[in-house]
Amino acid sequence: MRQKSKRRRRILFASGGALALIAITFALSQLKPAVPSVDRSTVWIDTVKRGPMVREVRGLGTLVPEEIRWIPANTEGRVEKILIRPGTQVKPDSIILELSSPELEQAAHEAESKAKAAEAELTSLRATLQRELLDQEATTARVHSEYEQAKMERQTNDQLAKNGLVAELVYKTSKVKEAELANRDEIEQKRLAFSRDSIDPQLASKQAAVDQANQLAKLKLDQVEALHVKAGMSGVLQQLPVDVGQRVKIGDNLARVADPTKLKAEIKIAETQAKDIQIGEKVTIDTRNGVVAGRVTRVDPAVEQGTVKVDAQIDGELPKGARPDLTVDGTIELERLEDVIYVGRPAFGQENNTVGMFKLVNGSSDAVRTPVKLGRSSVNSIEIVSGLQPGDQVILSDTSAWDVHERISLK
Repeated sequence: MRQKSKRRRRILFASGGALALIAITFALSQLKPAVPSVDRSTVWIDTVKRGPMVREVRGLGTLVPEEIRWIPANTEGRVEKILIRPGTQVKPDSIILELSSPELEQAAHEAESKAKAAEAELTSLRATLQRELLDQEATTARVHSEYEQAKMERQTNDQLAKNGLVAELVYKTSKVKEAELANRDEIEQKRLAFSRDSIDPQLASKQAAVDQANQLAKLKLDQVEALHVKAGMSGVLQQLPVDVGQRVKIGDNLARVADPTKLKAEIKIAETQAKDIQIGEKVTIDTRNGVVAGRVTRVDPAVEQGTVKVDAQIDGELPKGARPDLTVDGTIELERLEDVIYVGRPAFGQENNTVGMFKLVNGSSDAVRTPVKLGRSSVNSIEIVSGLQPGDQVILSDTSAWDVHERISLK
């Protein structure tokens, strides 16, 4: 009996414990999760405002020269000597390096000789044609004189024949001679005219050959002169991608010269922010040594590694220390919104989206998650379309750690 009683008590105690555990578990499941506590100094809190907002986008960039000149090789050759190294100031006639090409020099000498020979042939042809013209003029003059004499003789015989003072045979002979010389005179006159008219075409044909030979000779001489590679503009020699002894081909880049006094900014803007950029918009360029104003002159149509390249012309004088390849910050002003509700740009959420933001509850240390519809954005601010009113305070820091909570407590 005693053992049965003990067994009964153990069963009752076990059953009671199980019921108590079930009751406690059920009670705990009905409790709401505890509100997390957050140190106020670790979050970024901003106040919603109403008024004008400037839409801007920002990106990193570099200063690059507006005028860059790559100097190509105009002929094949070997780098013989380098006279100027990168970083040196140059003028248009500064010789940067010298090339050598024995084949080109020989070709230039032969072309010059052919040009001189062609000019000599032209001079000889001109003299020959002039001599032939003079011979034809002399022949024409002699035949014309003989014709005039025969004409006068026939006229005289006409008078004598009327008076019967000349034989019939002599009279007829004088008439035949006059007719023959008249025909010869006409032919020689045509020959003279043809000789005169044919001089210019013959000389023109030969002159064309001379001009062609001279142009070829000039081309070869220019190529020889181009072996002395000149800067072609005032500026600074930036690159010299060749070494002494290197063989270069036509079109190979030998040097790059840029004008360091005329610089522009190449700014890389995130592709998601570049869609609203327009030509002519204002740009603020921070060179770390000063801030200058500019304007957008070109927007690259292609996206490269998630960014769009924007060219900005600089207005005014550059700060001291500005030089090519200097890293700068560029801020582009897209538009000015006159009367909007806005707040500092949060660490989460993009423009034209709805996000949950923790809004501080007036008169308490709690913040409640509130759905907020965002509008247009800027570098440091974003438009509030709905969900917040001017004067509301919201947390802009990353709140992803509290996504499961609708309320947090600030201490």
